[in-house]
Amino acid sequence: MAQAVGGGTQPVIIIKKIKKGGGGHHGGAWKVAYADFVTAMMAFFLVMWIIGLDQPTRKAIESYFKDPYGFMKSSHGGVSPIGTGESVKIGQPSPLHQKLDMSSLQAAFKQAKAAIAEEIAKSPELSGLKDSVSIQLTDEGLRIELMEKTASLFFNTGSAKLKERTKRLLAVIAKQLQTLDNPIMIEGHTDSRPLGRSGGYSNWELSTDRANSARRAMEAAGLNPKGILAVRGYADHKLLHPEDPTHFSNRRVTILVAYVKKDEY
Repeated sequence: MAQAVGGGTQPVIIIKKIKKGGGGHHGGAWKVAYADFVTAMMAFFLVMWIIGLDQPTRKAIESYFKDPYGFMKSSHGGVSPIGTGESVKIGQPSPLHQKLDMSSLQAAFKQAKAAIAEEIAKSPELSGLKDSVSIQLTDEGLRIELMEKTASLFFNTGSAKLKERTKRLLAVIAKQLQTLDNPIMIEGHTDSRPLGRSGGYSNWELSTDRANSARRAMEAAGLNPKGILAVRGYADHKLLHPEDPTHFSNRRVTILVAYVKKDEY
């Protein structure tokens, strides 16, 4: 289109200005920032949730994220270990599946621990042994240790024969453990002092014989023999005080009630 200007013809130039989208609420930058914030909060709450779990469960989750395929293959299941459903149990269950009832087991173990301590404290004959009996909840389960705070407290030196007071103590322990449906391991320990007996009888045999003596006493007091999974003798290979290997305090019998049930061990 042309327009006459001063007797001539000049073209008309039309300039169109296009407004581009601006910032503020008309832009998309806030959406990116909000998404980053939500992601950070989700990661924070996930970390807090994992911190609140027990150690075996945390290890199972760690194993899953390191090698999901290998973990699922080893667990023989078809469901994620951090899901709400249970894996199909074919053979040995996954570590996380074994720990699903951890809270109830810990409550039962705490109750047994308190009951044993109460029975020992109220018995005039056994109250003097309370400082020599350690009852602790560990990552493995309920651990009860009979530790010799004085020489020949539970056994005579070099002997696997239980003293009468030791038998009554083991009876108190057996009474509380017989209500638990969990495997029990009994361990014997000695100091590093050699026995010097003929026939090759060493601390290996002595530690195993002491563990077996404890087993027989607990079974006689009512503990189900099928609940005993293992009896072990460690000789002086797990010293309580390695800085003083020949001290009598290294002599002890340990009773471990494992977290997993007998059919899952």
